[in-house]
Amino acid sequence: MSPKPSENGMEGDDEREEESEEDNSEAEVDEEEEEDEPRLKYQRMGGSVPTLLQTDAASCIAVAERMIALGTHSGSVHILDFLGNQVKEFIAHTAAVNDLSFDIEGEYIGSCSDDGSVVISSLFTEERMKFEYHRPMKAIALDPDYARKSSRRFVTGGLAGHLYFNTKKWIGYRDQVLHSGEGPIHSVKWRTSLIAWANDAGVKVYDAANDQRITFIERPRGSPRPELLLPHLVWQDDSMLVIGWGTSVKIVSIRTHPNKGANGTFKQIQMSSLSQVDIVASFQTSYFISGIAPFGDSLVVLAYIPVEEDGEKEFSSTMPSRQGNAQRPEVRVVTWNNDELATDALPINGFEHYKAKDYSLAHAPFSGSSYAGGQWAAGDEPLYYVVSPKDVVIAKPRDTEDHIAWLLQHKYHEKALAAVEAGQGRSELLDEVGSRYLDHLIVERKYAEAASLCPQLLRGSASAWERWVFHFAHLRQLPVLVPYIPTENPRLRDTAYEVALVALATNTSFHKDLLSIVKTWPPVVYSALPVISAIEPQLTTSSSTDALKEALAELYVIDGQYEKAFNLHADLMKPDIFDFIDKHNLHDGIQEKVAQLMIIDCKRAIPLFILHRDVVSPSDVVSQLMAAKKKCDYRYFLHLYLHSLFESNPHAGRDFHDMQVELYADFDAKMLLPFLRSSQHYTLEKAHEICVRRDLLREQVFILGRMGNSKQALSVIINKLGDIEEAIEFVSMQHDDDLWEELIRQCLNKPEMVGILLEHTVGNLDPLYIVNMVPNGLEIPRLRDRLVKIITDYRTETSLRHGCNDILKADCVNLLIKYHKEAKRAIYLSNEEDGSRTKRDENGVSQLSERSTSIKNMEVKSKSRGGTRCCMCFDPFSIHDVSIYVFFCCHAYHETCLRDSIDSISSKKKKPTVAHPKEDLSYYNYDNGDNDDDDDDIHDEDDARVRCILCTTAAAG
Repeated sequence: MSPKPSENGMEGDDEREEESEEDNSEAEVDEEEEEDEPRLKYQRMGGSVPTLLQTDAASCIAVAERMIALGTHSGSVHILDFLGNQVKEFIAHTAAVNDLSFDIEGEYIGSCSDDGSVVISSLFTEERMKFEYHRPMKAIALDPDYARKSSRRFVTGGLAGHLYFNTKKWIGYRDQVLHSGEGPIHSVKWRTSLIAWANDAGVKVYDAANDQRITFIERPRGSPRPELLLPHLVWQDDSMLVIGWGTSVKIVSIRTHPNKGANGTFKQIQMSSLSQVDIVASFQTSYFISGIAPFGDSLVVLAYIPVEEDGEKEFSSTMPSRQGNAQRPEVRVVTWNNDELATDALPINGFEHYKAKDYSLAHAPFSGSSYAGGQWAAGDEPLYYVVSPKDVVIAKPRDTEDHIAWLLQHKYHEKALAAVEAGQGRSELLDEVGSRYLDHLIVERKYAEAASLCPQLLRGSASAWERWVFHFAHLRQLPVLVPYIPTENPRLRDTAYEVALVALATNTSFHKDLLSIVKTWPPVVYSALPVISAIEPQLTTSSSTDALKEALAELYVIDGQYEKAFNLHADLMKPDIFDFIDKHNLHDGIQEKVAQLMIIDCKRAIPLFILHRDVVSPSDVVSQLMAAKKKCDYRYFLHLYLHSLFESNPHAGRDFHDMQVELYADFDAKMLLPFLRSSQHYTLEKAHEICVRRDLLREQVFILGRMGNSKQALSVIINKLGDIEEAIEFVSMQHDDDLWEELIRQCLNKPEMVGILLEHTVGNLDPLYIVNMVPNGLEIPRLRDRLVKIITDYRTETSLRHGCNDILKADCVNLLIKYHKEAKRAIYLSNEEDGSRTKRDENGVSQLSERSTSIKNMEVKSKSRGGTRCCMCFDPFSIHDVSIYVFFCCHAYHETCLRDSIDSISSKKKKPTVAHPKEDLSYYNYDNGDNDDDDDDIHDEDDARVRCILCTTAAAG
């Protein structure tokens, strides 16, 4: 199966595809070599250049900070911007332009030609100067300060072998020959005050400031003749000269020491005293050098690969090759030790027909100070221009985006991502890098790794997240992405979350993850209903798991379907189900889940069932527990439930009391007897049978007693329990004399029991009766002591009875006396205000009268013998008109009638006048119960003053 290409596509190598199968091994070697990342990137210069070179051929180039100058074989000089658009054109020469030079300001351009002329043109004015030398001129260099100095100096040279130093004097321009006699001048470069030129002998450097020649570097041995392969000079900085000649590269460091005379002129002294020249680097190459330029702390070399079979013959002619077998020129980045850092073959148009001298290399001026660690500061990268007769190619250092693109092309996605995250490129690159990285991992089937990188790569892009969510879903790999899907910042559409949850639900191995996600994700980000609809059909299949059910329960809660959630919680035996029931008031739903709730926590389930007996009846609980006999210890649960139910309401579970007897016997025998005593709803025969089967003696005694079979119960107590005291208590409670006879009869053959019976029958049975029934000769242990105790107890009992009788009689007398005193008291009922009492106080009423209160507007329904009439005048009472007295003996009088009667009796007996009756009786008025605590002395005094007339008269008679 062929590998699937990535969505972003892959760039192919057309040339490699065209190679035959025989070259496969070489292609593999080339591919390995291409693993090194290139240092430069290339593009053809566009704009006006393609049009210009259709009818002409480029011969040389010069680069300033703001523009480019291109010389042609027709003698024209074209001024271009950096995009290749023509800004200006000079028809300067009639033959090929051999060299061009800008001043440092980029205001003047100088050109030389095979027509023997040198032309210097201003780019911004109409100024133009032409100098004729009548021999082909091959090199020119303007003074860097040409525009700023009035001397307007330049140097030039050609086939005549003279190096002219032209200076403007006050009488005009004057040429000075700096050097001659060593062959044609092939190249000249000017930097600050240093002028370097190359001729057939080698390279010389002249210091214009000191007017001295500084050094001479000999021409490399074995190099082609200069007219076939030109030497190349370039100043790397103010003191570093790079020389590329044939296959040799030398880097020369020059440090000058200016030394002026007293009058300001330079002295003519030896070179060694003026400068220090060192060759800091030198190496040989395997190719011919068609151009050289600095590249930070390295070099850019335009390499021409000679055809091996031609050898030296290649340089036998200056005419282009007609065979068309030349190789592509290469741009190589090398160190000063000739270590190759990068090699790029250039697809120059017509390269098959070009020689080494047909190419040239120029670079834009740059400081190089921004170069550090192999990277250039933005805006300060050097530009390199590779010129061939019909093409101009621009090379520049690869930036971060190029670096990232190369990493992606070679599938170094991790490094590309690290570079983007380090801020080495546009932020928009992260999306592209992330997308291609994820594509790569998907193709490699590394789904988990791709999913883990999504938060880092997709960041806050909701659209990107949604795109990859659906892409993973299409690949059936969405479950691995779900844990990384964000729920906020960004928040995706509901559909994305729902698709993710459904993907987890449909894969049994991710059901636990589904549960975790449902608990973690906010419910507001998705709709639970679609997920519920996808999960519900799985509950009846083999793919159903507890985790899936629990997740579905959580979704039911989110959707408000609490009853369904409760059913699932019950099936899953969730311990927190009781809190869930209380929280959502689901007591109506517990009817069908009795067994599950009891198994989960019977201590909480039982009070719940009892509290909601109207929802789940005892019969429901019992039936469901019995139906679950294979799942749990249903009889123990029944015991706990029925016991709690009985304690709550003894009659609520009466239908199951027979069952409860057996459950008590099995699980809590000590509670059986209290239950038998409290309940009236069990079958005595069944209960007795259960107790007999389990040998529960006291329970048998109680049941036999309730059944009326007291003698059998007594037999159990005596013969099986052997507890005579309990037997005596049992017989005492039955109040049956025959049972006493039976007790005595059964104890007669047991001496110890006879003794105990004698001790405990005092008060219930005559001990002499028992003694008379004891067979002669029966030895009773401790009989004497027990008889003494019987007599002592009898005497004590008799004494207690007499004492109790005396106390009872005394209490009766005291109570009668108290009742008599109370009966003599009266209640005064009046409608008068408190002012009447104040008036009586002024007449010397006693302290008792001050405590009386008037009861106003009260109807009195008298129970006196006179009905509602006065017992003296027999007139009816009218509470609103007159005051009355009512006594506890049930007699009532008008106030006036009682006063007259008391006065009459007092006068007959000649007793002292007593206080006003109304005042005397004020004590008996209602006083909120405070009068109940008065002393008896006060009562006696009151009794002496007030009497019921009828009762007093009757007592006296």
